[in-house]
Amino acid sequence: MTSATSPVTAAAAEFDMNFEDYQKQATETAVYPERYKVIYPTMGLAGEAGEVANKVKKIYRDRDGVIDEDAVKEVCAEIGDVLWYCAALCTDLGVGLDTVAEANLKKLQDRSGRNAVNGSGDNR
Repeated sequence: MTSATSPVTAAAAEFDMNFEDYQKQATETAVYPERYKVIYPTMGLAGEAGEVANKVKKIYRDRDGVIDEDAVKEVCAEIGDVLWYCAALCTDLGVGLDTVAEANLKKLQDRSGRNAVNGSGDNR
């Protein structure tokens, strides 16, 4: 299934959004006490990442590894929650989600240019 035919792509077609827009809109739905700033979205991010893993696990347990449209929708719904918590954490840290995305791509391009994508460690 390509992104052009994905049910998630079709559902999102009404939005023309970038990371900055997403972060601003996500912030409007962030409801947690100021004293839990940073820790709340960090813990939520960990929990939602676990839910993504659990959905994928169940694809292999219950669907014999078949990734159909329903499976894609379920996993993407959880990925959306992960994205929300990433945006909330970035907001709490005073950083743009777009800045984090750009820095990550630059890091990966640097690693690729040095043939260091494989392996382990943050500073490879």
